[in-house]
Amino acid sequence: MKVFYEKDCDIDLIKNLNIGIIGFGSQGHAHALNLKDSGMNVSVGLRKDGESWKKAELSGLEVLEVADLVKKSDIIMILAPDTSQKEIYDNHIKDNLTTGKYLAFGHGFNIHYDQIVPNDDINVFMVAPKAPGHTVRGTYEEGAGVPGLIAVNQDPTGNTKDIALAYAAGIGSSRVGIIETTFKDETETDLFGEQSVLCGGLSSLILAGFETLTEAGYPPEMAYFECLHEVKLIVDLVYQGGISNMRYSISDTAKYGDITRGPRLIDESVKNRMKEILQEIQSGKFANEWIEENKSGRKNYTKLLKDGETHPIEDIGETLRSMMTPLFKKKLVDKEKN
Repeated sequence: MKVFYEKDCDIDLIKNLNIGIIGFGSQGHAHALNLKDSGMNVSVGLRKDGESWKKAELSGLEVLEVADLVKKSDIIMILAPDTSQKEIYDNHIKDNLTTGKYLAFGHGFNIHYDQIVPNDDINVFMVAPKAPGHTVRGTYEEGAGVPGLIAVNQDPTGNTKDIALAYAAGIGSSRVGIIETTFKDETETDLFGEQSVLCGGLSSLILAGFETLTEAGYPPEMAYFECLHEVKLIVDLVYQGGISNMRYSISDTAKYGDITRGPRLIDESVKNRMKEILQEIQSGKFANEWIEENKSGRKNYTKLLKDGETHPIEDIGETLRSMMTPLFKKKLVDKEKN
């Protein structure tokens, strides 16, 4: 596996091109602002007078309706939600693409599952930073970056990989490393990680631990600290040096509990269910379910999110965080700006 760094990327390849970013959410704002700060010609494509329009303008970016953006741009990066991309492509992008333009994605979902099928004369690539957009922006501003993945799906002009590397450098990923992959591998591993470990697995583990302690009669404040607050402290140790680094830092009692009780909790049955989830991703079952959920009005999605928002851990967490304001002076997510 080859890792690309700044010396491997010719950012000048895109300095005279017009780059259009569709969407101004977590990833959209990060890509647009990082590219702008890297000296690129960047515009943002949004629905006229939508809620993000003013935010993008206040950030000093040119904002256009999507069809006008596509006509103007040489590189069009789609960073709208996965479930909106097909409609945006069909109604605003497809008829405005001309031979040799570059259509880019931050995630492979719509290409891999054939929701979007560009003409053969369009270059198609992906640049996927491996972090939430607010981290992509924050680390760039600090002079660093987050690792990124690139992939090429169509290459009629023969230079799409070089353009992808230049783009990845523009958002800061070349500062720490860029890895080449495929749309298939990025999509399937990303969905699996979100569902089984990073989001679904972690949030469910936190809630189950909190409920186990409170149902046993322990104060919710204690349960919150042990099962949610301290997760960051442990994950930071793992992030910086791996699992062994975390174990080096904790007490012998914690280590013994880790290596003897952890495998009892996350056992072969859990791994078997992970395999089932991976198979649903590989077969397209999850993608079809999510697409149909959107078509039917997102009733189940909305209900499950609402259930999560009303869980007791959210109330006690809000109270405790309000008592620890020095820890949260710098917001990772500022909903007023991005």
